[in-house]
Parts: sequence; C-alpha cells; structure tokens
Amino acid sequence: MTNADPVELEKFGDLAHRWWDLEGEFKPLHMINPLRLDWIDGQAGLSGKVVVDVGCGGGILAEAMAARGAEVLGIDLSVKPLRVAELHALEAGAARLRYREISAEALAGETPGAADVVTCMEMLEHVPDPASVVAACAALVKPGGWVFFSTIHRNAKAFALAIVAAEHVLKLLPKGTHEYAKLIRPSELARWARDAGLGVAGFRGLEFNPLTQRYALSTDTSVNYLMACRCPG
Repeated sequence: MTNADPVELEKFGDLAHRWWDLEGEFKPLHMINPLRLDWIDGQAGLSGKVVVDVGCGGGILAEAMAARGAEVLGIDLSVKPLRVAELHALEAGAARLRYREISAEALAGETPGAADVVTCMEMLEHVPDPASVVAACAALVKPGGWVFFSTIHRNAKAFALAIVAAEHVLKLLPKGTHEYAKLIRPSELARWARDAGLGVAGFRGLEFNPLTQRYALSTDTSVNYLMACRCPG
C-alpha cells in the first residue's frame, strides 16, 4: 500500500498551477522558504551535497537548494505539482535539479544511504503514516548526514493559530489545508526519528506576526516547528 491519501494528492494537484504565484495559496511557503533554506544550509552546508526533498510539491525548496549548489532530487506522489516544478526549473534554468514521482519508502528501497541531506517539509501532516516517512528519510541518508523535518504541533494554540486564524480569519491558506487530528507533537516526531536510528539535533519554531505580515524563526515550537536530525556516522 502506498503511504498517501488520495484526497490530499488531489487537493494539492488541483492547486498545482498556483504553486509559483507569490500572492496565491502558497504565498506562506514562499515567505518561509528563505528562513528554512538558510537554517538547513547553515547546519548541513548544501553546496556540493546530494539532497533528496521528500514531498517537494511544486519545487519551491528544491529549486532554492539547487541554487545553493546542491544536487537535488525532488520526489512527490502528486503528479501535477511535479510537472509544475519541472516546468519552472526549466524556465529558471535551474541546474543540478531533477524530479521523480516516487514515494520516500520506495526510493529508500532503491537507493538507501545515498543522500547527504534529506528534507521533508510541511508534508508529514498530510500522509496516513508519518512515522513510515520518517523511517524512509532515515534510510535515505548516509552516515553523518542530516535530515530536516517541519510540521505543525497538535495542541489548542496550534488549532487556534494554524487552522482557525490561518485558514478562516487571515485566509493565509485555503480552508481544509490542515486537519487537527493529523498534526504532530514534537515529542512524537522526535520518538519516530529516534526509532528510525536518527539523533535529534535540535528544534526551531516558526512564528508569524500578523502586524508585520512576516515570519521569523524562534525558540517557540508551540505551533509551526522544524526539527534537525543527524544520522550517526
């Protein structure tokens, strides 16, 4: 069984043509991309590294990592966003970048330990079995390599800000983008990572200021957060 929700794949497929619209439904991803890119690059040193971007969607992060000098493979199971990613990379003249329609689990079976860096951002909360994706990411990275995740906490504050405020009040995201029951506590994500053989290297929070309309990294992981992991060398 493929670890994917057909409803989720269709939802993001229907919005694929909007992926690179800086004022569209994916505007928040464009806003946070420089923050997460710098954070990943600062720890892993992307230049010259082999990177797999799991759940790459339309390629916002994948293309940015390739621009930093990484050899990037973006993978996803939603076909329309992948075609958009390929077209945008072609138009942008992005080198060192390719895409495949394949699951993390299947790729890990093909090429275990092949990547220096694995990223899986804003994706775990959209799959039936996120722990399986975490294990696949761990299998994909080589000893000494880095794995980066980002997702949303499951608590009352996250429900109020990430769903009610972001989707219904501020309309930063389309309604129904996130389901509360699928959100993931940092303790759960850390446990899955350790069970997969990864060491947890640290967390960062990602906060949105509605007054300045800007995002910033912080130490507050109570809503959006990122987690860095290291594969023992």
